[in-house]
Amino acid sequence: MNKNNETVQAIVTYFKGVRAECGKINWPEKQQVIAETIFVVAIVTSFTIAVYLMDIIFKAILGLIPNS
Repeated sequence: MNKNNETVQAIVTYFKGVRAECGKINWPEKQQVIAETIFVVAIVTSFTIAVYLMDIIFKAILGLIPNS
């Protein structure tokens, strides 16, 4: 039984520490989150379009090679 009590106490101590650390988090401002989200979406969109265009170009180039 003593081992179980030690385990439970260790778990409780761990979660108390987690709760204390969560209070120390410095959250960004709402405007910063919005701006960075827009930036990430724009970058992902531009890379997606670039890869799609490269795919079309390579398909066209490979389409010029005659089949044997």
